[in-house]
Amino acid sequence: MTGPIGVFGGTFDPIHYGHLRTAFEMLQALRFDEVRFIPCGDPPHRGRTFAPASERLRMVELAIGGQAGFVADDRELRREGPSYTIDTLGGLREAFPTRPLGLIVGMDAFLGLTSWHRWDELLAVAHIVVAHRPGWKAPDIGPLGELISEFGTHRVDDLHEALHGRIHIHAVTQLEISSTEIRDLVAAGRDPRFLMPDEVRDRILDSRIYV
Repeated sequence: MTGPIGVFGGTFDPIHYGHLRTAFEMLQALRFDEVRFIPCGDPPHRGRTFAPASERLRMVELAIGGQAGFVADDRELRREGPSYTIDTLGGLREAFPTRPLGLIVGMDAFLGLTSWHRWDELLAVAHIVVAHRPGWKAPDIGPLGELISEFGTHRVDDLHEALHGRIHIHAVTQLEISSTEIRDLVAAGRDPRFLMPDEVRDRILDSRIYV
């Protein structure tokens, strides 16, 4: 494969249909060859995780099993220290020097981009693909507004023709599912069925990791 790779990071604690639907729509609409799900090892912005790293990776593997173009990537779990996105992208660039990379982030994460470690280097390694949902507005002033003005594009082909350096905002289906709410639901003894694939639900209930 020579086409773009979508890079989809998160704690995935646990992974659910909100994550999966966003990744699937990006895979299809932006014509990524693959979307790599990369569970955070030590998330510097999110505090502690609840399920062990091995369990979060296993839940991702179960969730995406059988879906062409979805790949589980454990590189952050194998790396010591904080899981900075710029380091992850650097590792992917070394592994795939001739393929465009598209970092998939939600609009909420994008609005906090300037607080990320070495955030101003991200576009030198990858494109930034913003998953836009109703209720959020892309900035038109300040550092991020300037970034969109200079590097924003509506053309999907731009994400294929350059290895990095563009910002693309793409609307995705709104699914109001929260990993926090799932953990709370399971801890209260309730069943998370229909919020995630059955394989993930069964793993959570059998392992009792959120109880």
